[in-house]
Amino acid sequence: MSPAILLSFLIGYFAVLIIIAFATSKKSSDNSTFFLANRNSKWYLVAFGMIGTALSGVTFISVPGEVGAPSGNQFQYFQFVLGNAIGFIIIATVLLPLYYRMRLTSIYSYIEQRLGHISYKTAASIFLISRTIGSAFRLYLVVIVLQRFIFDSYGVPFWATVLISLGLIWSYTFKGGLKTIIITDTLQTFFLVLSVFLTIYFICNSLDLSIPQAFETVKNSGYAKIFFYEDFLSNGFHVSKALLGGIFVTIAMTGLDQDLMQKNLSMGTIKEAQKNMFTFTGVFVILNIFFLSVGALLYVYATKNGIEIPLDHITGKPRTDFLFPEIALNHLATIPAIVFMLGLTAATFATTDSALTALTTSFCVDFLGMAKKENLNNKNAVKTRHIVHVGFSIVMFLVIILFNAVNDESVVKGIFKVASYTYGPLLGLYSFGLFVKNRGVHDRLVPIVCLLSPALCYLLNAYSTTLLGGYVFSVELILVNGLITFVGLLLISKKTDLQTRF
Repeated sequence: MSPAILLSFLIGYFAVLIIIAFATSKKSSDNSTFFLANRNSKWYLVAFGMIGTALSGVTFISVPGEVGAPSGNQFQYFQFVLGNAIGFIIIATVLLPLYYRMRLTSIYSYIEQRLGHISYKTAASIFLISRTIGSAFRLYLVVIVLQRFIFDSYGVPFWATVLISLGLIWSYTFKGGLKTIIITDTLQTFFLVLSVFLTIYFICNSLDLSIPQAFETVKNSGYAKIFFYEDFLSNGFHVSKALLGGIFVTIAMTGLDQDLMQKNLSMGTIKEAQKNMFTFTGVFVILNIFFLSVGALLYVYATKNGIEIPLDHITGKPRTDFLFPEIALNHLATIPAIVFMLGLTAATFATTDSALTALTTSFCVDFLGMAKKENLNNKNAVKTRHIVHVGFSIVMFLVIILFNAVNDESVVKGIFKVASYTYGPLLGLYSFGLFVKNRGVHDRLVPIVCLLSPALCYLLNAYSTTLLGGYVFSVELILVNGLITFVGLLLISKKTDLQTRF
């Protein structure tokens, strides 16, 4: 596939997004619009757009690539997806009603009212760190593909590709914020879903398979095993670990994450927000089945055509993240290649643009106090918001550069590994606030607890085989992290006469 054709496509794609951004922010570009889209978003648009935000380029590339990884992953990721679905239902029935009762702009305001000012700042800081790292990892994935298949041909260095990508995202999010994101994410999710089905069609066509034959091929491929019950202690894929991890990773990374909750809070009523979550959950599960099927078909295609897993330029090791782009861009025709780039670009930028908006919102509301009416829409506040938006773009750039220098595994593994450490304290904070009645905390000690918990988890994970009789942690480590934080908060808690109202 010619790099010039791919570059032309990329330019045209972002031109459309920028036009949408200016159209949606033409009447209003104040902070009320940027933060919550004036609380009049349509639930069906948010539900559809959230699919692209939640899936990202990691699901588009890394999940199919992991299906045939040397570690024998197969369809084990679907165990995690089922846990995700349970987590989404808990969010819709427990957390969303709480957020709507309190009319929150930043969900971390709950922690201030329940535990105290320092606890609130701690929770907001955890989100800023967690989301910045997670979103940078997701953007990194599409950047390395753009670098490998487009910008290397023009001698453009990796750091410049990162800057170009972030600059394009900034160009269509800085003005309209969430109001723009809801429209652009809907469009990008449409492209993402379309590309998944078209990719399956094109691969089936290349393998001379009808759609029914393709699913029979996937079933008999040796890649379609979903549930893993063997070796509970040493198997990180064990069904119980994946389900538990899926539930609590979802609660933390979605329900306690300003990014995805910001979209839910932009609707008029709790009923609309819950309809959004339930609809989104069903589509999310179904789409992941198709992504895993794409992975099996890719490995069947690779075996038939003698294609090896591409090597990483830096480490020289096989990199499953590169198999899908390698086949789509170098072994299929021009139309399938463009469809692949459409899906990858839509998936990754739908996640990153949303994250930049949420990070800006959280910092402006939680640290600069812009939720107050007198501070919300004055000219200085809007100017400050622009500066914050640029600031987070720069931070994300630095994280990507660092990650590129040290990463030697698939991005999906890296994201959930980091999330286990960074989001765990949020689980502990909200669990204490929701389930412990008539007790407060010594507010100044909360940051210490939230720092000690990930540190203890790191040590526990590093020596688990020795300390726990051969046990190997996977994504369920986030539950342990939250539990340690919860116990730590109990230890620094004190009885209070005030009844918990939340």
